[in-house]
Amino acid sequence: MSFFRSARQTACLAHAETVHHLNSMAFAGAAFWRREDDDSALRRSFWRKIRRVAARIPFAEDLLAAYYCAFDRNTPLQVKATLVGAIAYFVLPVDAIPDTIPAIGFTDDAAVLATAIQLIASHIQPAHREAVRNALNRL
Repeated sequence: MSFFRSARQTACLAHAETVHHLNSMAFAGAAFWRREDDDSALRRSFWRKIRRVAARIPFAEDLLAAYYCAFDRNTPLQVKATLVGAIAYFVLPVDAIPDTIPAIGFTDDAAVLATAIQLIASHIQPAHREAVRNALNRL
């Protein structure tokens, strides 16, 4: 029995790992490198939920600023990944604390968002804040 892989086995494993990595990055590709007019499930879910809860959550401005920063083409990829993760946590129905619980339902969402914003605060630009003001006026 040999502990060494053949060159072909190594190449097959490397290819399989690359394919898996690229498939797992499909979301990143969809979120960050699409045409401006292409709408994604995350965007639709985000706007649907923010319309429902914007008046009830005190962190709506920060959430919207994170959204505009995450989908700005000038934002670095690492920052986008951090913000999209926080936004996805807000949108997803599975939560550590269900959003339907009055008073404390959004505390976990706020904590995740606050942590993400603290990590990337310098990347939220005045243009993002202006977009937030405009969006809140429309809501």
